[in-house]
Amino acid sequence: MIEKYKVRRVKSGIPGFDELVEGGFPRGTTVLVTGPTGSGKTTFGAQFVYKGAEEHDEHGVIVTLEERAQDLRREMRTFGWDLERYEKEGKIAIIDGVSAVAGLPSEEQFVLEGNLNPEDFLRYVYRVVKSIEAKRLVIDSVPSIAFRLREERDIRKVLLQLNTILLEMGVTSILTTEAPDPMQGRISRYGIEEYISRGVVLLDFIEKDVELKRYLLIRKMRETKHSMKKFPFEITSEGITVYPSGEVY
Repeated sequence: MIEKYKVRRVKSGIPGFDELVEGGFPRGTTVLVTGPTGSGKTTFGAQFVYKGAEEHDEHGVIVTLEERAQDLRREMRTFGWDLERYEKEGKIAIIDGVSAVAGLPSEEQFVLEGNLNPEDFLRYVYRVVKSIEAKRLVIDSVPSIAFRLREERDIRKVLLQLNTILLEMGVTSILTTEAPDPMQGRISRYGIEEYISRGVVLLDFIEKDVELKRYLLIRKMRETKHSMKKFPFEITSEGITVYPSGEVY
């Protein structure tokens, strides 16, 4: 009789989420977190890395391609998260992928050069992950990697390379992307990201009584039983909290 394979889990650090995915993300998986602007994707990723360091002593890397590292730190302090403390302890590394592209000087320890091609980008991220022995990685966001690419085949090639190297690293990864029109099934910028990812989490809004409410939907999670219901969540003064027993408004 074949012994049943037991999936090792990684805690998300997001209250209420892990019970939706049998206790956490499968270790070593790649999860796409998608949604429209302002839905909480960056917070979701940062919370995953920060709580990994704070609660589980798991080192993590955040690649910020949308905003400067110093702006990310400031924003996360509103939740009481002191990223800089764990950076000094070597538990978290933030790769600044914005300053050089914008032609701005950067005093960060880890900085992407402005002329990096996608292959060099992936090699650099790999080196930083290995240098701090990271178990968790967030890349915010996928469209910012491929923004110079015009042809769909080039974008597909880069995303497949990204997926392969993430699996080689052995890290549990969160990638963020924009969802152009979730209501019509368009949940990623290129329509490719959800296929290379082993999990897909959609963060979105629904209008109720002339007010926008937030909800979370797990579209896919390999090696995991999960509900296909929409669950309410909030972004509070302590970060994201999901309500697994809640009805969607």
